[in-house]
Amino acid sequence: MTDTPARLLGLLSLLQTPREWPGSELAERLGVSPRTIRRDIERLRELGYPVEASRGVAGGYRLVAGTAMPPLVLEDDEAVAIAVGLRTAAGQTVAGIEEASVRALAKLEQVLPARLRRRVGAIGTATVAVPAAGPAVDPAQLTVFAGAITNRETVRFRYRANDGTETRRRAEPLRLVAAGRRWYLVAYDLDRADWRVFRVDRVHDTQATGGRVAVRQPPAADLAAYVLDRLYDLAPTYRAVAVLAEPAAQVAPRLGAAAGDLTDLGDGRCRWRSHADTLDWLAFRLLGLGCAFTVEEPPELVARLRVLADRAAAAAGSAARG
Repeated sequence: MTDTPARLLGLLSLLQTPREWPGSELAERLGVSPRTIRRDIERLRELGYPVEASRGVAGGYRLVAGTAMPPLVLEDDEAVAIAVGLRTAAGQTVAGIEEASVRALAKLEQVLPARLRRRVGAIGTATVAVPAAGPAVDPAQLTVFAGAITNRETVRFRYRANDGTETRRRAEPLRLVAAGRRWYLVAYDLDRADWRVFRVDRVHDTQATGGRVAVRQPPAADLAAYVLDRLYDLAPTYRAVAVLAEPAAQVAPRLGAAAGDLTDLGDGRCRWRSHADTLDWLAFRLLGLGCAFTVEEPPELVARLRVLADRAAAAAGSAARG
């Protein structure tokens, strides 16, 4: 490769891969001599790229963090992936990231070649993002937690519970988990001597203490599944029992996978037992069966059906008057 600018860009692209490159391998990749590689490394350093060299048999070159971020060299697929990722991030629930993502995307699209702009534009035209719902997370809290996890430091923070009660917590952070458009922190609560899952949008005043995290067995091998299990455990569960005015054999196909437990009562009726985390799901399931029914429990479901009946009656009355 005799074109010096093209060779420098090729060398920079290799160095931006997070590994150490022996000079001989760089020379072989670019088709030049090791001496040329050494000269090109010096040129990159003059341009502000912090290239570090290590000596010895296993030595080589690698790009390290500097005081400023020099321009990146991206391959076509990498540039498209970043552009699509920025479009997606613009609709997420991390406070302030939407505007920053839009600014970064504008800068990236300004320098993208026409062929890549068309690819990114096609993806943007063909997709629709659902606006993020729910409370936004302060990115500063995520940053402190992420740094403490990496450095194995304990943290202090204030936490607001579901009922509004605020407490001061000391914890050993293990992992951040993104689930259901929310961020959760899996951490060992030092004051309660147990693992806890904290919603990060309810956290503020987070500080890394500098104290070292103890070696502990994680609460689960799959922390994402662990968080989901804990969320299901914390959600309210309503168990419903209703008598349906049809035999079980006729009702079962309409219930499908959500059949629950059907018991035939022998007189053209059956008893349905099921559970869910919302009363609305149980109410809509019963109303959608198309048969008469009587709710035996819980009383909350009876009250919810009355509310829905009043709403339907009001809507029907309005339609009739119209």
